[in-house]
Amino acid sequence: MKSKITLQTERLLLRQPQATDFETYAAFFSDEEASRFYNGPLPKDGAWRVLASDLGHWQLRGYGRWSIIDPISDTMVGSCGLWWPGGYPRSELTWWIMPAARRKGYALEASRAAIRFGYDTLEWELVETHMNDENTAARGLVRKLGGTPIARDTFPDGVTRDVFGLPHPDKL
Repeated sequence: MKSKITLQTERLLLRQPQATDFETYAAFFSDEEASRFYNGPLPKDGAWRVLASDLGHWQLRGYGRWSIIDPISDTMVGSCGLWWPGGYPRSELTWWIMPAARRKGYALEASRAAIRFGYDTLEWELVETHMNDENTAARGLVRKLGGTPIARDTFPDGVTRDVFGLPHPDKL
């Protein structure tokens, strides 16, 4: 794997996932309401497979989802990053935030850093995200990120989702 890629924002550290993040993954994915748009709820072994997949994505693609760390408390508050699993027609910006850490702007701050990484480091022409129709919280975040609808696709899991293009944060 390439060297560890970390991002620093005003309030957050985004670092590659590690084994010590497992309990946060297990807590998030066992919460039915929190994880419903992420194939949850999942038992602990299912959360372990998500963490293993996140770690493997970094190995296979050289980028992936970061663990979002509040450096003041040294607590993992969620995950955010760029994701393109095999078989999916598109890459995407994706994120999840622990319920206790929501409404603090962490998803917005982490997403801006990940989008910037997609454009500036990976040199992508367009950073995209896609989401289920009923995920109103995610749609609100996409509006704050300046997202515009660009497509509607059916994904390998059988779900048809809206796809949004996201501008570089410096161009908002």
